Amino acid sequence: MSTPDTNPAALPGEIARRRTFAIISHPDAGKTTITEKLLLYGGAIQEAGSVTAKEGRSHTKSDWMSIEQQRGISISSSALTFEYAGRHINLLDTPGHQDFSEDTYRTLTAADSALMVLDAARGVQAQTEKLFAVCRNRGIPILTFVNKMDRPAQDPFELIAQVEETLKITAVPLTWPIGDGPDFKGVYDLQTGQVLAFERTSGGKHRAPMQTAGLNDPRLIELVGADLAAKLQEDVELIQGAMAEFDAEAFLNGELTPVFFGSAMNNFGIEHFLSNFVDLAPPPGPVETNLGERAPEAPFAGFIFKLQANMSKQHRDRTAYMRVMSGHFERGMDVTHTRTGRKLRLSQAHTLFAQDREKVEEAYPGDIVGLVNPGVFQIGDVISVDGKVTLPSFPRFTPETFATISLRDVGKRKAFMKGLTQLAEEGVVQVFYPTDGARDPYLGAVGPLQFEVFQARLAEEYGVDVEMNVTSYQLVRWLAGDPSNVARFARHVEDDQGRPVMLFRSKYDLEYTAEQHPEIEFLPLPKDLTRV
Repeated sequence: MSTPDTNPAALPGEIARRRTFAIISHPDAGKTTITEKLLLYGGAIQEAGSVTAKEGRSHTKSDWMSIEQQRGISISSSALTFEYAGRHINLLDTPGHQDFSEDTYRTLTAADSALMVLDAARGVQAQTEKLFAVCRNRGIPILTFVNKMDRPAQDPFELIAQVEETLKITAVPLTWPIGDGPDFKGVYDLQTGQVLAFERTSGGKHRAPMQTAGLNDPRLIELVGADLAAKLQEDVELIQGAMAEFDAEAFLNGELTPVFFGSAMNNFGIEHFLSNFVDLAPPPGPVETNLGERAPEAPFAGFIFKLQANMSKQHRDRTAYMRVMSGHFERGMDVTHTRTGRKLRLSQAHTLFAQDREKVEEAYPGDIVGLVNPGVFQIGDVISVDGKVTLPSFPRFTPETFATISLRDVGKRKAFMKGLTQLAEEGVVQVFYPTDGARDPYLGAVGPLQFEVFQARLAEEYGVDVEMNVTSYQLVRWLAGDPSNVARFARHVEDDQGRPVMLFRSKYDLEYTAEQHPEIEFLPLPKDLTRV
């Protein structure tokens, strides 16, 4: 197929209706539940916990890996797409656990905005701060949803103040809670003056019904009770008199976050948030490249932000997640792979809905397309019709814990090496090879949960059982010079690019080695291993 017209008449309209966003939170704030309920109201699923396909089949939710379902946490980013109110929405569900923050960081490079989910009782937590900082560094507008209002919660004024003081951002509530815990009665829409009354639903599986009444409606007392009605009126007066008003420009500049309240488990507040989100969140904008800002209307270009092996048991192939950066993508189009200069034909492209796939014929800026990866793509790669576009390097986070690994069945070494290569390519772990002739490598990770994931996926996806032991090494340094005489306080290894590396047990050991061996130069961290 020849290269298609890169600026069809439909392009401006398709760009304008795209909304691509990521969901970030501390673990257990309810991020995955909110993801499911957004899909519920977007019509992608009929009942929470099951995805409806064309033939009515039931599929999995965003946590599609068996280890995710067993542990009840997200460990891998997931892409999901649905239509709502005339908008085409690309939702990127990210891991909340800090051990997988590198995967989250990469996913945020593909987002135009972010939804920050807070636990109403706990407010801003440590991982929330870290992920918020990444969004701020990238200039991503952030919306906030305060979840779990059906449980005992912080005073909402105190929670708003905590957001502003901790994250240094203006927080403007667009809805306001009426009670909390067993007394939670709903929210007041500060923009329309309506009360959205809360009704608990059985299991939270179906859309929650809503009743509305104005703040001065006589039915308000009937809906929420006299005490909560009086408190609501006082709260609204204080908000209108003392809090900043919503400013769309400040929001888009990352200086202000609109705040919504609700209960994802009970579906409450989700549809109201979604109806506001499609109007507030920005469409795809320009992307900074080596050639300057690339407008979404420019000829086709896309970048790879995630690799995933074995997403489907039916296919057992590797998928490269590509974010369309500019132009009009068509399946079968000819492009150039910038890093290698190779010409590629993108004939095996599919949409992504967790691990499910269907062939995609075309896509537009903001869309996430799955490309079958025969070993060509790396994270950060750019493909384009003009072949000269690159992006700044995607950083890899420096490992902070290390483990040894050995095969339980040496006859499965070939399968082991395949799994090791593919999972390291994804970024599940980093691999360091001994220089003393030892056969088995060291694994590095940001946190120990990555080792559990690696071990579980090796067994399930590659049929390989391994024994892993966490070592006492805690620091890694790249170096120049001959480290062969240094053995007392360090371990000499090489990274996956053959660069000499030393592993240390403590900062003291690093400082002592540097003092005793001035012939060795400890280098700044490679650019691709600098934590952001």
